[in-house]
Amino acid sequence: MQFFNDILLGSIDESWKLIFEEEFQKNYFQKLSQFLYNDEKSGKIIFPAKDEIFNIFKLVPLQQVKVVIIGQDPYHGIDQANGLAFSVSNRGKLPPSLQNIFKEIKNNFPHYDIPRNGCLIHWAKQGVFLLNSVLSVEKQKPGSHSHRGWEEFTDKIVSLLNESNHSIIFLLWGRYAKEKANKIDPKKHFILESPHPSPFSAHKGFMGNQHFLKCNNHLIQMGSTPINWSDETFETLTKSHQAFFSP
Repeated sequence: MQFFNDILLGSIDESWKLIFEEEFQKNYFQKLSQFLYNDEKSGKIIFPAKDEIFNIFKLVPLQQVKVVIIGQDPYHGIDQANGLAFSVSNRGKLPPSLQNIFKEIKNNFPHYDIPRNGCLIHWAKQGVFLLNSVLSVEKQKPGSHSHRGWEEFTDKIVSLLNESNHSIIFLLWGRYAKEKANKIDPKKHFILESPHPSPFSAHKGFMGNQHFLKCNNHLIQMGSTPINWSDETFETLTKSHQAFFSP
């Protein structure tokens, strides 16, 4: 394929490779790859970097997914998107949506300290699968890679998660995320829905939804370890981020 290659496929966790191999061969993904290749060849800047697009699939094995948070498309500014929905590199400023997420965690857990950076690798390492509906974007052009094939790919991912042999908690915020709900069996999995944490909708139901508290309570009820939403120390996180994203 023009844009993707065996190196990218080889870097993801083994548990995801079969679905990647299947989808890579399909016509819609071939067209997506050609579209991305053409953008790249024409000099357009794509976020996240090519080798970071599938980072969440490197960090969280399929069988270890406990919580799924679905976003829209990656952040479109410099030093932001890093392949995990809502997460930014430790060099990037906290985007408004992520600020609201942290504020809601604070509402749920009063002793929570809002972090100084927005890299959410420590969530992923606990089994929080941070999946955008669209996995790439052109610099400064939000939504520019929508309806190019990514939605079909991430539908397949959600369907695969739905088939998991254990119950998963799905946090669906906003229209893009809620469109995935028909791929999820509510009798098998626990679904929480609310408006998106964007400043345009956060105060229409995201703030005060208590999703982080409800999520942890449900994990405890299932006999599973709750998520520690607090960040690691800045120094530890910086080192782990650099180690993970270094070539």
